[in-house]
Amino acid sequence: MKHAVTFELHKKDPRSKARRGCLHTPHGDVQTPVFMPVGTQATVKAMKPEDVASLGHEGARILLGNTYHLYLRPGHELVKKAGGLHAFMNWNRAILTDSGGFQVFSLGKLRMISEEGVAFRSYIDGSRHMFTPESSIEIQQALGSDIMMAFDECAPYPADWRYVKDSLNRTTRWLVRCRSAWTQREKQSLFGIMQGGVFKDLRYESAMQITELDMPGYSIGGLSVGEPKEIMYDVMDDCVDWLPADKPRYLMGVGSPDCLFEGVERGIDMFDCVLPTRLARHGVALTSRGELKMKNACHFEDFRPLDEECDCYVCRNYSRAYLRHLVTQNEMLGAMLLSEHNLHFLVRTMENIRKAIEEDRFLECKKEFFDKYYGERK
Repeated sequence: MKHAVTFELHKKDPRSKARRGCLHTPHGDVQTPVFMPVGTQATVKAMKPEDVASLGHEGARILLGNTYHLYLRPGHELVKKAGGLHAFMNWNRAILTDSGGFQVFSLGKLRMISEEGVAFRSYIDGSRHMFTPESSIEIQQALGSDIMMAFDECAPYPADWRYVKDSLNRTTRWLVRCRSAWTQREKQSLFGIMQGGVFKDLRYESAMQITELDMPGYSIGGLSVGEPKEIMYDVMDDCVDWLPADKPRYLMGVGSPDCLFEGVERGIDMFDCVLPTRLARHGVALTSRGELKMKNACHFEDFRPLDEECDCYVCRNYSRAYLRHLVTQNEMLGAMLLSEHNLHFLVRTMENIRKAIEEDRFLECKKEFFDKYYGERK
């Protein structure tokens, strides 16, 4: 049967694995490669939905919701009664929900893994809960996202080969159960997740297992969990080659500017990360010439915009001096404005990357970006 979300490949870069495509979803088309803002608790922190929709020149077309957090508060049943996540948060574009797996596994001593699923205690009140592949899909179907993620086990770094092998095999068994619980196939698509840690033989094994199930899309999970970037890039070099060329490839939880370029060069289509809004709440701005720490005294009487090459609302209307004032005084407007700028910066960067792929100059675009980003700060 036809999946709710399909992928169309438009163009391949002749000198790298970079590619240009489009995700067709029930809530509109999403041009790829794409960075997806994270809306953990049905909101992109410090941003109104209409402002997220107007980021960059084309607007953000897809964002993330978090199954674990929405399950705990306000509860998926309430969201379902509201008409689903789109209606609840007033967002009429595409939504991807993660499975809750990463959050559950990050609880450490507060959780216990078994073949059935993961038993855990709420970080809010200590109450006991159980996530299984079936319950994760049930929650995500109640949320009504366009793309659901399979419930997986994210192995930590470092972890030994045997632990990671057992973990990826369990992830595959859980994917089979997720697939069986997935009933709303005409409304929502389900992506499988490749695991395997930093072991290439295990990554290959995981890829062979999950691609046999012919899912609408595939994710690379278990990276950017503490390993050096050089190792992450080395693992990514081969991971993409083991996934189908006609399906979207999603690198989970990765979104720093350098990683976006490196991921696209290796054939990744989708990215997400809390980085831009988290940095904003800590007074850090992303610019074409690197990060600016707005608490630094050098910005005290600097009346230039954050980035003279940026045309976002913030750069058109506010100075570094004013933004430093807001940040040092802990004014909430500071986090709001820096969040808007940082997200615009990444969404606009992806627009530039897509254009560069179309014009066969992706590697030149990457070099120009890196030369500025890591060059002398102004």
